[in-house]
Amino acid sequence: MKLNLHINNLPEREEEIEIVERKGLGHPDTICDLVVDHLSIRLSQIYKKEFGEIPHYNIDKAFLAAGITKNKFGGGKVVKPMLFVIGDRATDQVGRKKIPLAKIINNEIYSFLKSNYRFINKKNFIIQNEIKPGSTSLQDIFKRKSTFLPANDTSALVGFAPSTKLERLVFAVEKFINSSSFKSKHPEAGEDVKVMGQKQGKNFTLTIAIAFVDRYILSVEDYFKKKEQVRKAIEDLIKKTFHLKAKILVNALDDKKRGMDGCYLTVLGTSADSGDSGEVGRGNRCNGLIPLNRPAGSEAGAGKNSVSHVGKIYNLLSFKIADDIYKKTNKKNIVWLTSQIGRPVNQPSLVSVEIQNINDSDKDKIKKIVEDNFSQLNSFLNDLFLGKYKTV
Repeated sequence: MKLNLHINNLPEREEEIEIVERKGLGHPDTICDLVVDHLSIRLSQIYKKEFGEIPHYNIDKAFLAAGITKNKFGGGKVVKPMLFVIGDRATDQVGRKKIPLAKIINNEIYSFLKSNYRFINKKNFIIQNEIKPGSTSLQDIFKRKSTFLPANDTSALVGFAPSTKLERLVFAVEKFINSSSFKSKHPEAGEDVKVMGQKQGKNFTLTIAIAFVDRYILSVEDYFKKKEQVRKAIEDLIKKTFHLKAKILVNALDDKKRGMDGCYLTVLGTSADSGDSGEVGRGNRCNGLIPLNRPAGSEAGAGKNSVSHVGKIYNLLSFKIADDIYKKTNKKNIVWLTSQIGRPVNQPSLVSVEIQNINDSDKDKIKKIVEDNFSQLNSFLNDLFLGKYKTV
């Protein structure tokens, strides 16, 4: 199979200004992305077990409407729960065999929440299931018996490597705050963390929002004391791991003079309990970041099926190919994959690779890497099926 592969030079460019964001585990947008992607993986596995095949589905549309809470030092209460509305399309019957799709979806969502969030449960997170059967044309894609299914959309996706120092820094800080070891020392730090990183020349600034859990805060003074302890722990991590000094601002809206109203407090560790709603596709890209200086593809990856939807397949594959190229060449590169609806997913309509300081050796290596990835696409799709690649 001959691929439509184009390899070009990537102009060298040193960014004077770089901006990178990561929405953490408990951010409302991230909750939506993580839940639907967990569902997409589990549905594939359940379909395979129950039907012996994967029929049509996409679970990539969801909205989390914020609830209402009443904060209080020492522990507030939920007045109105969050509402999670999930829509899109999924199959519940193949031939005469039928599965209890609505029950499966509810069980999988609550199981995921229980495993990842300390305070979110059935009482404060209500599910509204609006999933319906798919259109006949998209369902028909899954009936076409071939090694690779046709792409169900025309899209352009992009990956790049390596990560910049700021990208690695922003990612590591959010992971650190949401680690079990950090939570054991600072249980007041909620799961809703947003890190906005900025590099100006050699100067790094991190503006970090952390939803503090009010049950662990006894007073205004206690809040600001614990906030400074959290800030200092982040500062120490950066010095130890990245060997640099960054300006760190935590909950920059706080105002000690305004009492409890001047503190960023939540009941459940997420702003979705009372302040901010969330939606699939508004959060991190498939490398776990929102790197604003980088090119962006036309699709979010979370919740899409892993056998025909290039929004997931090419999103993750483009980053894998870019990483493979960097490991072999040690050069910065960008990989674009473009699909055409109806064309098998192992036959992209275009593969475009840009690499710095290109030479003939690079071209040979890139050609082999790209061809190997598409010749071994079945193995990659199986890894998606098993949940080995994350879209958030």
